[in-house]
Amino acid sequence: MTIISEQPALVIFDWDGTLMDSVPRIVSCMQKMAAAAGLAVPSESAVKDIIGLSLWVALERLFDCYDEQEQQQLIAIYREFYVHTDQTPSPLFPGVEEVLVDLQQQNILMGVATGKARVGLERAWQETNTAQFFQVSRCADEAKSKPAPQMLEEILQHTGVNAASAIMIGDSCFDLQMANHAGMPAAGVTWGVHDEERLRIEKPRFILNDIRELPERLRQLYTVQA
Repeated sequence: MTIISEQPALVIFDWDGTLMDSVPRIVSCMQKMAAAAGLAVPSESAVKDIIGLSLWVALERLFDCYDEQEQQQLIAIYREFYVHTDQTPSPLFPGVEEVLVDLQQQNILMGVATGKARVGLERAWQETNTAQFFQVSRCADEAKSKPAPQMLEEILQHTGVNAASAIMIGDSCFDLQMANHAGMPAAGVTWGVHDEERLRIEKPRFILNDIRELPERLRQLYTVQA
């Protein structure tokens, strides 16, 4: 056995469904958007299956909507529901803040790679008072949609950390596929949109059932490798 490191240099989180319990709100707003626009209302499972993708990619998959102007109109309706009208709660998952504090105290860099637009992530940070934990982030309006690796590649370039010394944490297969494409280790979480069976197809280093397991699992992963 060879000791390689005591900790990762950089932990990158997805946001929706990983740190924030926003999936029910996203589903509600997407269904309300479809109804308001006169489109067939997608099922809960169909909406959950596109969470993590950039909104315009999600619209292509859910509604076969490829026209840019129509996409912008639908996105405006969706955001009106999400920001102003829909009251579905979207708190941080239990244990998230204590884990972020733990990693911060270990001097581990933290980032976010999210399907949210920049304004959405900034709003979520303000609502949860968590911006101070993250040194870098990339959003859906700044890079190609997951599972393309651009978000992670730009985060690595910004921080100067190599892929092997970082890890992506996410609740969807798109998060894990993005990490695979970037040559980065990844871990899945089971409380978001995709279940453990689906996540394991992407060969994550480990699966979490509770965010509070993360610090110890990172120590196990990065201190000893065969």
